[in-house]
Amino acid sequence: MTLLAMLDFFEINEVSPNERLGETVSSLKHQMQKRFNAVIAIIRDIEKSQTKPTTAMLQSLFEEASKESEEEFDFGTPELISENEELTYYRDNYYKTQEQFHTVHKHFEEVMDKVKYVKGNFGNSYFKLETTKEEYENLKQKLDDVHNHNSTTNR
Repeated sequence: MTLLAMLDFFEINEVSPNERLGETVSSLKHQMQKRFNAVIAIIRDIEKSQTKPTTAMLQSLFEEASKESEEEFDFGTPELISENEELTYYRDNYYKTQEQFHTVHKHFEEVMDKVKYVKGNFGNSYFKLETTKEEYENLKQKLDDVHNHNSTTNR
């Protein structure tokens, strides 16, 4: 089996046991150069017959896609607002935000007053929230209200 594999190797690579591989290193170098040139020719042929047409097809697809995406949208004329209207709008929003902040701060202080530090006898120490279930649910509802009532509407 291995002898047949060796003979196949010589036949595939066109090497005869009766011939010499070359008289000098330069003849081996010349033979290797021929093989490298053949490999380069194969790669150039692949590039010419496969890669370039694929690149051209992709480029034409992108050109078509860019033509389709260049549609213009009409956003209409923007509504002009005077400086006073803009100032009052931002001032009102500032005051609303300040009011919400103070409300949340007050609720946070109430919660912090109900938190007690408990020193563990055998394990780690921890904080304990001393409140009823109804108070806890009420606090969760208040936090949801603060989070969900932020408006995103335009002026």
